[in-house]
Amino acid sequence: MQDHVIVCGWGRVGTSIARFLKADQADVVVVDTSLERLATVNGPYVQGDATDEDVLREAGIDRAKVLITALNADADNLYVTLTGRSMRPDLFIVSRAASKPAVAKLRQAGADRVVDPQELGGARMAALALQPHVAEFLDVVMHEEGVDFRLEQVEVPAGSPLAGQSLRSARIHDQTGTLVLAMREPGSSFRTNPPPDAQIVAGEVLIVIGDGEQVGRLRSLAVGQLPSESPSGQNAV
Repeated sequence: MQDHVIVCGWGRVGTSIARFLKADQADVVVVDTSLERLATVNGPYVQGDATDEDVLREAGIDRAKVLITALNADADNLYVTLTGRSMRPDLFIVSRAASKPAVAKLRQAGADRVVDPQELGGARMAALALQPHVAEFLDVVMHEEGVDFRLEQVEVPAGSPLAGQSLRSARIHDQTGTLVLAMREPGSSFRTNPPPDAQIVAGEVLIVIGDGEQVGRLRSLAVGQLPSESPSGQNAV
């Protein structure tokens, strides 16, 4: 397996993570110490302690795209993060935090992102109370199964025909049908609702909304492989 996601911990949080990952067609390998819990996994898994290098190696950490630590204890997530970072300095690591003091420690240990499920749950409940339509729309475009309309991120690689162009000159919406909601240069903050004259640079990540075909066309455009016809069926000019 290549470019898969390793999920450490098969509790309520881990099972929820895996469900959403699989809905987005991501390959998942689960790591847990309990054979009883692993019996409910629908897919590949490794029984063992995720803090053990040999266990992570068996889960394919050398070929993985992302490591997610979703264990119950902060100390365990911290140790898995340290282990994963030492084995793969380039690996993207997302860690669960059960307490606020653990957030800074997990980041120092090498986590690229740290998530507190309780904080996220509180924020979502508040959003549903105050802006229910916005919250439900985000649920639809991010997680609703059977709906081919998504928020996606598309990276502009080095040498891309988009690099050096403005949004206006690139004609992304005309050529692909996607709508650019935000842009992010490497190491910078998001530029939300970017104007038509916003410049695209190599390595930039575009946050877009569109259906699967539209996003696919944008990915092709970003690497210089856009088909000759536009979404409307007319030849692109």
